[in-house]
Amino acid sequence: MTAEARSTIWGAFMGFFVDMYDVYLPIVALTPALIYFQPKGLPAAAATTVFYVVFAVTLIGRPIGSFIFGHFGDKIGRRKTTMIAVSGFGLVTLLIALLPGYQAIGMAALVLLVLLRLVDGVFLGGEYTAASPLAMEYCPKPKRGFYSAVIQAGYPIAYVAISLLVALMLFVAPAKGGLNSPYVQWGWRIPFIVGSLIAFAFVLWFRRVPESRSWMQSEKTENPIKTLFTGESRKALLQVFIVMTGFWLALNTTISTLPQVLTRTGGLSSTRVTLLLLVANVVLVSGYLLVGVVGQRIGRRPTMMLLGLLITVVSTSAYVVLVQTAGHAGLIEVGLLATLITVLTVSGWGLLSAYINERFHIGVRASGFGIGYSLAVILPAFYSFVMLWMASFMPYKYTQIPLLALGGLLILLGAAMGPETRDVDIAEPAQSPADRPEVSSEAAGRSGDRRGMVPS
Repeated sequence: MTAEARSTIWGAFMGFFVDMYDVYLPIVALTPALIYFQPKGLPAAAATTVFYVVFAVTLIGRPIGSFIFGHFGDKIGRRKTTMIAVSGFGLVTLLIALLPGYQAIGMAALVLLVLLRLVDGVFLGGEYTAASPLAMEYCPKPKRGFYSAVIQAGYPIAYVAISLLVALMLFVAPAKGGLNSPYVQWGWRIPFIVGSLIAFAFVLWFRRVPESRSWMQSEKTENPIKTLFTGESRKALLQVFIVMTGFWLALNTTISTLPQVLTRTGGLSSTRVTLLLLVANVVLVSGYLLVGVVGQRIGRRPTMMLLGLLITVVSTSAYVVLVQTAGHAGLIEVGLLATLITVLTVSGWGLLSAYINERFHIGVRASGFGIGYSLAVILPAFYSFVMLWMASFMPYKYTQIPLLALGGLLILLGAAMGPETRDVDIAEPAQSPADRPEVSSEAAGRSGDRRGMVPS
């Protein structure tokens, strides 16, 4: 592998690490301190919903960012777009760290937190929209599955990093004592400040990463978004949308509900929950790499179909057992169940950098990857409200489990609808006249025989 390929893959991994660190700050760092932004005496169900909303608005912002930054990723380049997006969420994360609480400005504190997380989500949607296509366009075909997993492993590694930092902060500045405890007053701010500094450091380093050679040598699409919603690209986008709806629904109803189940149902302390989920995500790194290797060996399609089946049957069964036993089972048993649920449900994400990039031609790849990856997050982002509705006819503590099963079924169905992509040449242009991009006037005069260009 060339030095350029290594630097782009490393850049995509680090960018996704920073991205995922920022995405899950509310789940890990704010869980022990969310009362800082809430009025006193808020009912438990309402407090839980506030927690989910703070997380969900970040996810809702991501598809907006993917439309904006996907367009620029296809028009001005993957490298520049990545740097702009990471700079943006680094700044917003720093602003969140400086927010006053409910005691100081009332409900405005919670409103500002939600609004800033929404803007944060827009910039977060831009990072992987550009960085992942850049890496995959340099990656050798026989290694794409594995390096896709390496890039996506930025998520569990980021979760481990933030969990360790929060565990340290809870030790130095305990959350015991309610609103006036050290962690609630100032300790939660440190992980946000660290995330902001990492983002700015990444931008400085990413300046040395090269632009995609395949993209530079290809004709530039005049309107990538319009082209994406026509011809074969539109069919690919619909199929990817179904797959990703399943992945997002399964992820949301696992990662964001596990801390609440372990604390409220299981009665575990914030420190123990943080450490349990840290262990689960250490194991998850191996799950990502295993799925990447298997997906390269037997193909993306059968691997994802198998994972969808396992989520539907095994993950949901394990979650039922966890909810039923969390209050009286030992810490090891609870930890094993949480790890099993996490690894089975989330490992499939390891294939997505390769799979989604392989579904779109080079002229719309940043737009296709970003929108395909992110647009599907919108419906699953409202899972907390669906859970509240389901609580009218079933115990609230079980409401995430039917949604998890639905996520697995959508992954299975979506993967079955699509083709195998393992051997796709991602430098190739559109394959049908209806799918060929409208090229800019500047590019139209160039020779049509270069690698990655659309034939005239």
